[in-house]
Amino acid sequence: MNLLKVFAPGWSGAASVSPRHRAAVFVTVWTLAIVATVLAFVLHLALRGRTVTLGYELGRARAEQARLREVKRVLEVESASYKTPERVEIVARTLLGMEPPTPDRMIVLPAIQERPASPASPASDGDAGIAAPNAVVASD
Repeated sequence: MNLLKVFAPGWSGAASVSPRHRAAVFVTVWTLAIVATVLAFVLHLALRGRTVTLGYELGRARAEQARLREVKRVLEVESASYKTPERVEIVARTLLGMEPPTPDRMIVLPAIQERPASPASPASDGDAGIAAPNAVVASD
């Protein structure tokens, strides 16, 4: 079956088209195909260049992340070493020139005693019979 009869039923055939017109149509279609191919290739190159650039940026960011993780680890170890009592004592003695206090410089404070709750002031949390661990409670 002839495709021209299906898609262009009113067209009489290829004999009415001049060779010059055919050549012009061919050159136009060929030019459009070449332009589309070149544009697709340029787009491909641009996207490929952007991909490579982003890859390098990602590599630098990962290297920076690894460096920062190492710095964090070192700082955590250093922070933990500052919290030990031995380290505090060494810094106090060497850098600050401190020494243990003599007995005459020590002041002993009396123990703090909590007063029992009076019957006039009800406990807000329902713990009227519970005293603090170091509290002295008077009993009858």
